[in-house]
Amino acid sequence: MGIQRIFILVCDSLGIGELPDASNYGDKGSHTLKHTAQAVNGLHLPTLEKLGLGRIDEIPGISSQNPCIGTYGKMAEQSKGKDTTTGHWEMMGLISEKPFPLYPNGFPPEIMQPFEKAIQRKALGNKPASGTEIIKELGEEHVKTGCPIVYTSGDSVFQIACHEEIVPLETLYDWSLTARKLLIGDHAVGRVIARPFAGSPGQFKRTEHRRDFAVKPRGKTVLNAAVEKGIKVIGIGKIEDIFSGEGITEGFHTGNNHDSMMKTIKLAEKESDGIIFTNLVDFDMLYGHRNDPIGYAKALQAFDQQLEILLNKLKSSDLLCITGDHGCDPTDVSTDHTREYVPILAYSPSGSQNIPLGTRETFADLGATCAEALRLPYQLPGRSFYSKIFVGAEVA
Repeated sequence: MGIQRIFILVCDSLGIGELPDASNYGDKGSHTLKHTAQAVNGLHLPTLEKLGLGRIDEIPGISSQNPCIGTYGKMAEQSKGKDTTTGHWEMMGLISEKPFPLYPNGFPPEIMQPFEKAIQRKALGNKPASGTEIIKELGEEHVKTGCPIVYTSGDSVFQIACHEEIVPLETLYDWSLTARKLLIGDHAVGRVIARPFAGSPGQFKRTEHRRDFAVKPRGKTVLNAAVEKGIKVIGIGKIEDIFSGEGITEGFHTGNNHDSMMKTIKLAEKESDGIIFTNLVDFDMLYGHRNDPIGYAKALQAFDQQLEILLNKLKSSDLLCITGDHGCDPTDVSTDHTREYVPILAYSPSGSQNIPLGTRETFADLGATCAEALRLPYQLPGRSFYSKIFVGAEVA
């Protein structure tokens, strides 16, 4: 029979402990999941627990002794950096040897001058900042002048914030594409992000109409191999943006974790085959970057409940993989991503139970596993753990 559908859920920023080189990134001691659990005196995640999450590391509130229905482990990132783009690319077999550029002092004139000339407006800000704080600081001036707020962070991003009633969404997206075309060569940042907001001074709030304009992948991925074989690849959330549409046959831009999971569940009810690839952005955007471990914990618990619904929709020919793309420890002194291992939980109703996957050397092991499951040609980095998921099972 073989595997017909693969569901990949990326809990954006769900790190599970510092990588050996974390000190090179200023992230020694980071542990997104454990520190979140400690901040709320233990997590209650029964669905993730039965998939084996508590067996990867000691996480307050999550048992390592209860029955486990799947396979579990953690993966190390080989790519240089700790951002969303490199993390997702590596999962699908593309390791980035060169990190994306960072701008701790803002963007240089050779970027800002042609950008401002193209949009015929001056930019406000041009510095590293928290997204919520910079609209609090400069939102009123933006409303008065119509000038966009440009900012970056500890990640390789060029972010443009505009009020939806001052700058229409399509204009904001056009400005973002303008920036994307300028940010090439040595200035090829990982992502240009459109950050619309709404409300009045003192009550500005970012909306769910965010769009990411990522640099195109530097090579082929497992997703390309799937599409070339005629297999559907459906991206949910910002997946289509992260891969710049490469290797994606259909994309759904959802606004939050809840909507992304509901779309995934609906696709589980109707799609007969293919890869359904979902990014769950709230963990990172709303809680990790805002140093909010309580919010992070609540989001994990809400996800856990929806995950149980998805499990009940799976068929014997399905494979579910749950992972992260980097860390973003909400108890860290900064609001930036953290260089961490990520969990890998793999489950199929016809697969093995309680099998450790160990510590994988690269996120690309996930891509290699997907390739083997769908019988795709694979000559990219990574070692498949497919045989561990289906030890002695007929589906293998």
